[in-house]
Amino acid sequence: PHVAEELWHQMGHDASIADAQWPVCDEKYLVEDSFTYPVSFNGKMRFNAVLPADITKEEAIAQVLAMEDTQKWLAGKTPKNVVFVPKRIVNIVF
Repeated sequence: PHVAEELWHQMGHDASIADAQWPVCDEKYLVEDSFTYPVSFNGKMRFNAVLPADITKEEAIAQVLAMEDTQKWLAGKTPKNVVFVPKRIVNIVF
């Protein structure tokens, strides 16, 4: 508490930090715009892909399959199945 009081005064405040008002929480700053999905091939995680948080399954699969890293790991093979779990994982099975 003593260090916090000292820093408070160094920031230019004259009153004690104990008398200061608590900050107001604004819920709009807590909403995430994107999510980092781990992309797996046959169950082994190979890279991460940053996608919008509200993306649909079809859009997510299309974007992940179009990525350069995906093409490298597929090596010309056609995926048999693509599993997409929202805000969890993208798994490509070939």
